[in-house]
Amino acid sequence: MGVDKATIEVAGMAMARHVADALVAAGCSRVVAIGGDRALLRDLGLEYIDDEFPGEGPLGGILTGLALGSPAVVVACDLPSLRAATVEALVAALDGHDVAVAFTDRAEPLCAVWSGRSAEVLRGQFEAGERAVHRAIDGLDIAWVTVPATDLHNINTPGDLGNL
Repeated sequence: MGVDKATIEVAGMAMARHVADALVAAGCSRVVAIGGDRALLRDLGLEYIDDEFPGEGPLGGILTGLALGSPAVVVACDLPSLRAATVEALVAALDGHDVAVAFTDRAEPLCAVWSGRSAEVLRGQFEAGERAVHRAIDGLDIAWVTVPATDLHNINTPGDLGNL
């Protein structure tokens, strides 16, 4: 995309702000941005913490988030259409599971709620060299939560912006 995706505007607001607002509306008590451009994210009014594993992909970010406490709702910054109802459904589905993962026609583990129990498995996978979240969740007790596909429309290319 050529710039930090978190700061790309959709409907007049940065994507990370859309996601943060959905998390707050769903009742999340603390919303933090992990990694990325510290100054720009703080300018958006977001609390920022350094990624414990910079350059190691989203799995490192999930581990960083889990280190703050659990359960942890972890959502990619490029899901600007995420609604509070989807976050609420994920939180409710975690009940007794290791992780509740959003699902449409495929899993989206970058929109999930992680229990503290998942941290040990994920850390073991990470230390073994795994970086793909969809493979790192093998062996976890997963609650698959079917959500509207529109909530998980992610922005990976400039062309994706026109599909909102």
